[in-house]
Amino acid sequence: MLSRLTRPQALAVCALPVVALLATAVCAPLPFSVAQPGMTANVLGENKGTPVITVSGAATRSTRGQLRMTTIEATGPDARVSLGDVLGNWFRTDRAVMPRDAVYPSGDSVKEIEKHNEAQMQQSQDAATQAALKYLGLSAGKVKVTLKLADVGGPSAGLLFTLGIIDKLDGDGSGGDLTGGRTVAGTGTIDAAGRVGAVGGVALKTQAARRDGATVFLVPKAECADARAELPKGLRLVPVTTLKGAVDSLVALEKGEGPVPSC
Repeated sequence: MLSRLTRPQALAVCALPVVALLATAVCAPLPFSVAQPGMTANVLGENKGTPVITVSGAATRSTRGQLRMTTIEATGPDARVSLGDVLGNWFRTDRAVMPRDAVYPSGDSVKEIEKHNEAQMQQSQDAATQAALKYLGLSAGKVKVTLKLADVGGPSAGLLFTLGIIDKLDGDGSGGDLTGGRTVAGTGTIDAAGRVGAVGGVALKTQAARRDGATVFLVPKAECADARAELPKGLRLVPVTTLKGAVDSLVALEKGEGPVPSC
């Protein structure tokens, strides 16, 4: 059949399967998620009308400034992400194309993923409370801390929860605010011993933080390079590896005394 066609016609016929394959590839779902800067929340204040941190069994103090936990928003675990979506977002500084398994547990249903994220958030809150009370030398048997943050899952708010509890109970330890009246944002997991862990998505979280007024961003030290990649103007990075290091850095910033680490 091809012998009866002119060369241009033959090339056109041969190109049709290639075009069809390319069209299929562009439209076919791929194992990626597209993420962007998400919401932030001041853990010293309210979220959707409810205090994020409530303490009973110990006196609390009024606070100035803000401690804002940060998030990213990603396409859902069941969303179709095509080659066109990947290519369209790959070079945008306010978007990140990430392997879906890096955002969501692989092989789980949407409901299972939601339960997993809720469980991680609860574990993070428990660890934050333990770390804060241990740092302050307070007994968990006498002081009760309740943490509530609607529509947010995962462990990445742990550090900010811990700092919020400390600021509400003790401030900088000498009558001042841990924030120094600033809007401080950050991210990082926490364990009961006060160790800070990496979380991912920091280049997007710094953008969310600056958008919502932060001038200081606490970042797990291991993620300094990622945080610098798309760092918004006017946002200072402070690397942390431990709760004590984070508190010491904030106090040094507040008082204008002592070294403050930088990325």
